[in-house]
Amino acid sequence: MGIVLSNIFAIYRRELQSYFVSPLAYIIAGVFWFLSGLFLISILIGPEGILPAVAAWDLQVQKQQFNAPVPTIDVAYEFLRAFLDRMGWLLLFILPILSMGLYAEERKRGTLELLATSPITNWAVAVGKLLGVVTFFTTLVIPILALEAIVLGASNPPMSPIIPILGHVGLVLLAAAILSLGMFISSLTDSTILSAVLTFAVILLLLFLDLIAKSVGGTLGEALGYLSLLKHYNNLIQGILDVSSLILFSSYIILGIFLTAQSIDALRFQRR
Repeated sequence: MGIVLSNIFAIYRRELQSYFVSPLAYIIAGVFWFLSGLFLISILIGPEGILPAVAAWDLQVQKQQFNAPVPTIDVAYEFLRAFLDRMGWLLLFILPILSMGLYAEERKRGTLELLATSPITNWAVAVGKLLGVVTFFTTLVIPILALEAIVLGASNPPMSPIIPILGHVGLVLLAAAILSLGMFISSLTDSTILSAVLTFAVILLLLFLDLIAKSVGGTLGEALGYLSLLKHYNNLIQGILDVSSLILFSSYIILGIFLTAQSIDALRFQRR
């Protein structure tokens, strides 16, 4: 067991270091932070943002007559939910680019054969690579957390920490599920562009399964709806701790690792 963990850590360290010396990774980070900042500003002060809505609400309260009830606005909750929703859609475009080179670059350089014929198990390689790219993505989220903390820190009364914690756990789980499936697709081809396009198509399908399920209806529709990544992600960003959502994301992560290991095992069999 100790040997397996040391192998996973070696692959993890190698993968993580490769991101911090890659110009593409820094470009992805810059685009991610820029778009995240735009989303945050637009949600707060855009034409249909939270603060203009609150100002309109205050005006409505001042002009209300006959003591008519005016719906209240939970500014902190609405901001967090809207921001994490936009972040989830941003992952659809950013993560395929991150995952496209996990194995495709190894195939192109000819180093995948070395991994396939090495004593390190395919599972250890897949787990190490996935942990590396998920860790890199988490480092991209950390500066965004600081911006969110500034906004949420101004809320009165303060928001319960459980809601943002659940929301960001959901964000990381969604990213890990997408990256795991993208890793498998990357192991099938030596073209990084093809890997990114296929990953984008597969994840887009999984995100919209809920809409497809509603049109299908019946037992099949319920089953398809349960497999939707978007449905379970929305549960978590709304502060709903649903065990089935955690199980689904974990299942996608394990499935991606399993399929990747089988793909590399098939390559190892071909080399033999």
